Amino acid sequence: MNALQSSRRTKPPEAAVASLLDTLLKRFGNQVATSEAVREQHGHTLTWTKNQPPDAVVYPRTTEEVSDIVKLCLKHDVPVIPFGTGTSLEGHVNAPYGGVCVDMSLMKRIIVVHDEDLDCVVEAGVTRKELNEHLRDKGLFFPIDPGADASIGGMVATRASGTNAVRYGTMKDAVLSLTVVMPDGEIVKTASRAKKSSAGYDLTRLFVGSEGTLGIITEITLKLHGIPEAISAGICPFPSVKAACDAVIMTIQSGIPVARIELLDELQVRAVNAHAKLTLPESPLLLLEFHGSEAGVKEQAERFGEIATEFSGGPFEWATKPEERSRLWQARHDAYWAARGLRPGAQSVATDVCVPISRLAECVDETKRDIVESGLIAPIVGHVGDGNFHVQPLVNMDDPAEVAACEAFVDRLVRRALAMEGTCTGEHGVGQKKMKYLEIEHGPAALALMRTLKQAVDPSNILNPGKIIAF
Repeated sequence: MNALQSSRRTKPPEAAVASLLDTLLKRFGNQVATSEAVREQHGHTLTWTKNQPPDAVVYPRTTEEVSDIVKLCLKHDVPVIPFGTGTSLEGHVNAPYGGVCVDMSLMKRIIVVHDEDLDCVVEAGVTRKELNEHLRDKGLFFPIDPGADASIGGMVATRASGTNAVRYGTMKDAVLSLTVVMPDGEIVKTASRAKKSSAGYDLTRLFVGSEGTLGIITEITLKLHGIPEAISAGICPFPSVKAACDAVIMTIQSGIPVARIELLDELQVRAVNAHAKLTLPESPLLLLEFHGSEAGVKEQAERFGEIATEFSGGPFEWATKPEERSRLWQARHDAYWAARGLRPGAQSVATDVCVPISRLAECVDETKRDIVESGLIAPIVGHVGDGNFHVQPLVNMDDPAEVAACEAFVDRLVRRALAMEGTCTGEHGVGQKKMKYLEIEHGPAALALMRTLKQAVDPSNILNPGKIIAF
């Protein structure tokens, strides 16, 4: 039997699972949950894939406990599925082969903040809001903001991004070092706290975006930023999605250091107004935020206003008070739930793509036409400052024709982005749902290299099998 055949994954025998559960219960006691409700909660998140629950959920408190869990699972040849807060969208935490879900929610320590170095070390279960609450009094903040109050470990594992990415980058730019439990239970630290290094392979980036298939991230060293002197936000309506996207392209190409620039199409604005009880103009809308000095923020906003006028946008209205700004961005972050209100009872199929900024207007415009021709209800919202946008079809899962229409639409969306030299996912990750597009995006040689890495690191294929790479 060759290495590829030996690493193929099937559901482990019931006897092996029963023996493992008995051992876990003796070792971890009430940190182990086997009830059907808890297992189903951990086998299905914000995705339309079938619920695939694990055989048990374990809640470790330390890196060493995670290591012990993995060693026991390896001994019994039972899969291990890491779990953060369950906000993933592409089937990342489903358990297609059963196994043990390792829920990191008890690992909540903010271990240390190095104010003078602008970095901190946190455990994987800390959420981004918890971290920023802790940092506020120090005049610091962590800028990566995917909307959901995701765990830092989950954000690293999915290479998360968000509304601030246009200025502050994504998780790959924010992580200095990781502590990772490997598939054999070995504990590895990937780097030091130095801001740069030329020493050896970049192991940190290997695990950023690996979605729990190469190791379980337990501690993260993050870059931090000082809270800006001035923060101002505003809204700007446009006559069409294309006009709004063209304004975004011109803004980025002009070098205006906008911190956030988000697009909501007219359908998404209508949903947000109803959900958050706002009165935003129900036309394609840009939400913007500027960071810097008082004078700098004013200048940035004025320059954007001039660009918006060129594309028949406006008026550009400021949200001058902090509470107004918070309410505006909270409404944006609740866009997923707001959209579901457009069609109560329907299943949300949220997906994303990302294209070079120069192709953004074309890609979004073609997607809008495709939605109309497909007969779907599918609002669009996006972090358009970096070419990333989300589409959220709302589907009656009891109507096979509608389900098929949605699947065909998503397939065309992805292939459209790839044809424009983009990616099948800007920030949601691959999980189960985007696996079939990796070879198209990267080519067979690159996919074979990814498979080789997976086999070398995890020869037993126990870590989150059935995600990213199929073998």
